[in-house]
Amino acid sequence: MVDNPLHRLDAFELVKMGKSTITVGGLGAAIVIVAAALLAARLAAAGLRRLRARAVGNAASLYIVEKLATYGLIVIGFLAALSTMGVDLTSLAVFAGALGVGVGLGLQGVIKDFASGISLVFERLVAVGDFVELSNGTRGVVHEIGPRSTRLRTNDSTDVIVPNSVLVNDQVINWTLHHSTRRIRVPFVTAFGVDKEKVREAVLAAARSVPFTSPDDATRRTQVWLVGYGESALKFELIVWPTIDSVRRPAAIFAAYTWAIDDALRGAGIEIPYPQRELRLRGLFGEEGEDARAALRLEPRAARRAKAKAAAVSRNDAAEDLEREDPEEPPLPVQGPPKPS
Repeated sequence: MVDNPLHRLDAFELVKMGKSTITVGGLGAAIVIVAAALLAARLAAAGLRRLRARAVGNAASLYIVEKLATYGLIVIGFLAALSTMGVDLTSLAVFAGALGVGVGLGLQGVIKDFASGISLVFERLVAVGDFVELSNGTRGVVHEIGPRSTRLRTNDSTDVIVPNSVLVNDQVINWTLHHSTRRIRVPFVTAFGVDKEKVREAVLAAARSVPFTSPDDATRRTQVWLVGYGESALKFELIVWPTIDSVRRPAAIFAAYTWAIDDALRGAGIEIPYPQRELRLRGLFGEEGEDARAALRLEPRAARRAKAKAAAVSRNDAAEDLEREDPEEPPLPVQGPPKPS
């Protein structure tokens, strides 16, 4: 009986390691298994990613399942490939230990980032869809937590790659942790001698007219605080709770409220100070007050205020920017009513 040449090629020995022998057939089967495992991991990740895009409440949990399924299929595929080739996995224990020590010394940073990535996935203090701020001032939405690095997308549509160890070891501000809003403070100043109650009413009305201001409730209220004295001004702060979706754009929030405050102060005729030197004349040619201004043919302040009120309302570009949607931004979670304290 003539031997099958393909059978002889299949049994052809390539490498022999102790009791383990690697043949051409075993190597081919191992390659097929690894390719199938990689394909299965890619298909599973794609399916779970589409499911996560449609799910809102359980997006973070589905992301953990996606990563575990991807890594698990790849690891199982490689182990099955080694077993199919005829490699005795127990005989590789000592070699794997020595190799692990060498790899650990040479790739400390990579291993550190990989372990940090696993910690991020399971602790969920920083999850996909969160808006975070790093210690260096970088802000962005977490779009992907990979095995070595995390991808942030800023409000300027710029992708920032951050090593996972930075998110674990450094201070990170998570603006949307537990999907609740945050109180912010917007500073502004007025001249000495202004009516503080008038300032408060004007600024509160301006803040409440901004569409992304949360309505007042028992625990969260929009307020105006007098916080100090400057060289030539009273220092105030607007204390406000923006909605959860606008918290993702803090720079636009501050710009929008500052714009609205400036419009409100000007409309109410409240003076905004600036470095200056004033020369006050109590009398001019025997005249005082409005009579002295009339003698100099100066326009009374009341007329200037009337013209300022009649001016058209300015356009707040920062407030409009908060309504802009990023096509790559994950969907926002559904925010329920605030819990009673």
